[in-house]
Amino acid sequence: MRIGVVVDSACDLPPDFIRENNIQILPITIHLGQQDLVDTRDPEATLNFYRQHQTSASDAGTSPFTVEQIKKVFLTRLVLDYDFVFCLTIASSRSPIYENAVKASFAILSEYKAPRAQAGVSGPFALRVIDTQNLFAGQGLLAIEAVRMIKTNPNPNKIRERLESLVQNTYGYMIPRNLHYIRARAQKKGDRSVGWVSAVLGTALDIKPLLRAYRNETGPVAKLRHFDDSAERCFAYIGRRITQNQLLTPTLSLCYGGELTEMEKLPGYDELMKICREHGIEVFQSIMSITGGVNVGEGSLAFAFAAQPHELDV
Repeated sequence: MRIGVVVDSACDLPPDFIRENNIQILPITIHLGQQDLVDTRDPEATLNFYRQHQTSASDAGTSPFTVEQIKKVFLTRLVLDYDFVFCLTIASSRSPIYENAVKASFAILSEYKAPRAQAGVSGPFALRVIDTQNLFAGQGLLAIEAVRMIKTNPNPNKIRERLESLVQNTYGYMIPRNLHYIRARAQKKGDRSVGWVSAVLGTALDIKPLLRAYRNETGPVAKLRHFDDSAERCFAYIGRRITQNQLLTPTLSLCYGGELTEMEKLPGYDELMKICREHGIEVFQSIMSITGGVNVGEGSLAFAFAAQPHELDV
């Protein structure tokens, strides 16, 4: 059985991983003043976005693929290339993409027979839309596990069960650099989780909130001082989860809103990479998507892993 994976462009994955595993991207359009950027996870376009400091437009808007656009992608290509597709979307609490994909799935499953017959493709087609209930690196972690299982145990039912279990145990975290930017973006979306007073005081004292995405809820779970120190403490926190054998997958997802060489210079990064090598943890790191950068700002660090419920010890 041919099994494929579809994600939206907010999903943070290395470009080579996307290409080598033929992952289909559902683009998100970014509205920057009079300019529209279509985020297709193109590596060069993403780098240029950060090099030109385009995250400064905190009033930017985003438009995800519509029901009709998703339907078209499937009926013109995916129903021919695959027999089963997993569509993994960003948290439904943060975007309408999941709802759009679910609505499109009904039409796709009722109309796929004709294009498959015309192309000489026999047999049924099926798909499963999964709300990852997470963001950015967290969404990427689940896509990585889907690909890993397709290669090792290509049973759609087993993959579905595994992914739905991991959804409930995936921890996605982010450290923003600019609290004013985060507040402006949150205000535009009607999210009051970062208030004006918090932003002013946080900036004055160089306090960085540690934001967590978990089971479709996002918000601050800790207050840390200074970005580099915050990164070091978070890298150590990940390392402890690994050395205590608490991870549910042999993978770690990292992304950064800018050049990856900047992330690799952060204190604690080298020690974390050493721990990962010693414990057989494969690290997938990528430049944060344009969609992510617009929403959380340049220079933000995000990471995700799957683990049993535990106390945050940063």
